[in-house]
Amino acid sequence: MFNDIGALELVTLVVLAVLVFGPDKLPKVVQDVSRFIRKIREFSDSAKQDIRTELGPEFKDFEFEDLNPKTFIRKQLDNNEDLGDLKELRSSFDLRKEINEVADAVHGRETAPAAAPAAPAAVNGSTPDLLKKKDGPAAPERPPYDSDAT
Repeated sequence: MFNDIGALELVTLVVLAVLVFGPDKLPKVVQDVSRFIRKIREFSDSAKQDIRTELGPEFKDFEFEDLNPKTFIRKQLDNNEDLGDLKELRSSFDLRKEINEVADAVHGRETAPAAAPAAPAAVNGSTPDLLKKKDGPAAPERPPYDSDAT
């Protein structure tokens, strides 16, 4: 419940509680708070039990933690037999490479050519080399920037 509270925060809370409630009333306040938390837990457990009984026997394995979308997706992926395909897809996708290619295209820089399989040799030079980058026409001049138009 309090996994993210460090020792310093806990000491600060204790000192603050002693200052606010005083050393005389602090044990009674702690007792009341613990009783309140216990009642809330009992209410929550009874509500969960009532929901499970109302759902019937086909939902006997129902867990309320599965309603969290992150837990639900993780559970579905763990049960999926095609998880190997997902890992293969994830490993084949290189986000940094894609971002660099997009950035190079935006800035007009040429990207380093990726390793491509060797093309079959042309017979008598009659077939064009499809993997060779064609020399494009000269880039046209950019139109002037109009700050009033934007």
